[in-house]
Amino acid sequence: MRGHGQPEISGSESEEESETMRCISCKVEYGRHEAGTCKECYEEASETEEELKREIEDLKAKVAFLRFWSPLDQLSRSHGGPCYTDVVLVASSQDGPAVPVPAHKAILVSRSPVFKAMLENEMEESRSGAIKISDISYEALRAFVNYLYTAEACLDEQMACDLLELAEKYQVKHLKAYCEKFLVSKLIWDNSIISYAFAHQHNAKHLLDASLSLITDNMDKLTKREEYMELVEKDPRLVVEIYEAYLSKQVNTAAHKDSSIKQ
Repeated sequence: MRGHGQPEISGSESEEESETMRCISCKVEYGRHEAGTCKECYEEASETEEELKREIEDLKAKVAFLRFWSPLDQLSRSHGGPCYTDVVLVASSQDGPAVPVPAHKAILVSRSPVFKAMLENEMEESRSGAIKISDISYEALRAFVNYLYTAEACLDEQMACDLLELAEKYQVKHLKAYCEKFLVSKLIWDNSIISYAFAHQHNAKHLLDASLSLITDNMDKLTKREEYMELVEKDPRLVVEIYEAYLSKQVNTAAHKDSSIKQ
């Protein structure tokens, strides 16, 4: 029985006071009116977040410090030309006079086993100090060399394709994966056949699988398109692979539906 003069406590208020919850960090009990974590855990989490920010800034500073200076940086700032470079790369397929892209042998050798073989052995490129690269534009070659120094590239779909070709040719795996990831992000059913043929040509497995999946999901639309007809004429082997994947997907879908019905 409630004593005289004592305030009446409603059922909801009584339940709220009596109900306890646990801190999501340390699992200590706290009242419902308190925050989702206890004060100690909240302060500790804030300190951890600040620590993480400082570590990220330190890491960025180390990367900036360790990054090898690119001769292309000097070219963009002055007309005096880069210092201490000992090799040039030339895009031999461009129209007009060839513009050399300067570089350091030490960088090329450390980034590419193909350049390493060229420059450490008595090959023409090692003796002449010039490496001619065919079927590539000056812009793509410049972007390629810049990536070897900075691990950065400004990509559109054409540049990503050009750089992926160079990365495949010179076995720069990091750049190839970078370009492949970009091209996969740009995949739509409309460009899936062209992307599939390109990926097959340059051993880009991630792009190949993603393209093939889109193709098999849109066979009714794609088989009527001009690029599909061209693929039939130029490389029927790829068309066979596409149909094999399509039929396999149909069989698996049918089997899954059948098992769902039985359950």
